[in-house]
Amino acid sequence: MEELQNIKRNYRRDGYVSGVEIINEEEAAIHRKAMEDIEASFGPLHYKNKIHTIMRSPKELTTHPRVLDVVEQLIGPDILLHNATYIIKEPNTPSHVSWHQDLTYWGFSHDDQVTLWLALSPASESSGCMRMVPGSHVHGRQDHELDPEDNNNVLYQGQTVRGVSEERALMCPLKPGEASFHHGWTLHASMPNNSDDRRIGLNAQFIAPHVRQTKHDLDTAMLVRGEDKYGHFGSNIPAETDLDPAALARHEELDRRYMEIAGNK
Repeated sequence: MEELQNIKRNYRRDGYVSGVEIINEEEAAIHRKAMEDIEASFGPLHYKNKIHTIMRSPKELTTHPRVLDVVEQLIGPDILLHNATYIIKEPNTPSHVSWHQDLTYWGFSHDDQVTLWLALSPASESSGCMRMVPGSHVHGRQDHELDPEDNNNVLYQGQTVRGVSEERALMCPLKPGEASFHHGWTLHASMPNNSDDRRIGLNAQFIAPHVRQTKHDLDTAMLVRGEDKYGHFGSNIPAETDLDPAALARHEELDRRYMEIAGNK
């Protein structure tokens, strides 16, 4: 309990916590293999949204008691999983992530939200681990510019906050099985992967049930702890098997709808 209290205190102060062990490295290797085995038949999984509805591994990781215990400290006992996706940087490639804030385009009515980034391979300085600006969450939303011409920017629209003080940024390296948790207004970015291994992370967003989608009434989420007294979101069905045909058919629409939300101001 003391560790969770420290996580809560540091998160409120800095807008993030990093290096939180969720699973051990052996377990992380098992989950990485599960992902890469499915990639071999399904195709690239990078930025495929709502992936927990078609794969058991991300469903198990995003509902892991250790993850939910941390999230509960940060947004309360009632928790919805809004999205889960893999973010992958291939070895020795120029892909990067510009300075941005997660909540900028998601259309949420409130900022009772936290993002999980769980490493399934080493996330080091050389492989392009995340960088965070401590305390930046307290300033709320900052202006973003769109740069869709930067093909190396992993972000969907190339959204970028200019003029960030680089000297204030801190590296957030993670071993496989470790995670960071950050607030939706925390400024963060990452550099290219200059290592010889893939940088693989499972990214997930958790929200409190009173949060609603302001862009339309078709958004979906999944209750993972506590209760939902509001019913603002349609229900996602968690994967019970990998790549179930019915789940795949539903997922195609879920992924498309999510990208529509993320692609509109």
